[in-house]
Amino acid sequence: MRETPRPQGTAGDTGPGPRRIRPGRACAHPAGASGSGTPHRSDGRPPHTPRGARRTDPAGHPGTTPPVPGWPASLVPGFFAVLAALFGLITWQVVAGGPLLRADVRVGERLFGRGPAALTQVLSDLGGVPVALPVLACAIAYALWRGARRLPVYAALAMAAVPALVIPLKIATARQGPLTEAVGYYPSGHTATAAVAYGASALLLLALPRPSRPRGARWLRAWMMPAAAILLTAATGVGLVLHGYHWPLDVVAGWCLGPLVLGPLWWAGRRNGRRDL
Repeated sequence: MRETPRPQGTAGDTGPGPRRIRPGRACAHPAGASGSGTPHRSDGRPPHTPRGARRTDPAGHPGTTPPVPGWPASLVPGFFAVLAALFGLITWQVVAGGPLLRADVRVGERLFGRGPAALTQVLSDLGGVPVALPVLACAIAYALWRGARRLPVYAALAMAAVPALVIPLKIATARQGPLTEAVGYYPSGHTATAAVAYGASALLLLALPRPSRPRGARWLRAWMMPAAAILLTAATGVGLVLHGYHWPLDVVAGWCLGPLVLGPLWWAGRRNGRRDL
């Protein structure tokens, strides 16, 4: 009986000739998550070709797109311009004794003494050097520990700019306090100190590198720290007015001055990103 020769190239054959693929067997694995098309590649390993490289956020961290929310850069100059114009208007009214100043006195006299005195005192103390400065110092120390170098210096300079700006303005305007005959109450130094200390702390912490997190967590982090800084600054101003330490316009001027002082720090953090902190 004649034996039928075995065809060469079938599966399992080690002989010469082109190898055939058994019907029904997959030819190749589907492309990985990176889109490289290479079979057997792990989804967690980026390919070596530029075409399939993973996208990164502006700081270079993979898996963080889209970027965390923030103000569009085109709106920030307009915001600073509005604050500067408002601060200039209030200062002019205080110096000239205009109608805005007279309205401020009437409103302040109605607000003094409102609320529990102990609570308004605590709120007022949020803008004091013994409270606000240690918060900023902790943020600066943490940023330095995480490897930041430039932005902590900018934050310290912003804090040093507060007395350099506020003290000459107090001397020049010589506005009398609400419940005293002493002068030098415009603008509110406590309010400006709170705005710069808490605002600079938030900017520093937001600029630090962070591991990849879910999108919801990034949004929460991006809004939580600025919101906390705004809340603490607003609470300081409210406490100062209700306790009778400052007129309302003194506090509003401090609210305007704080973000203007923080402008260079914000710009430096956005310009350098997280590559050269």
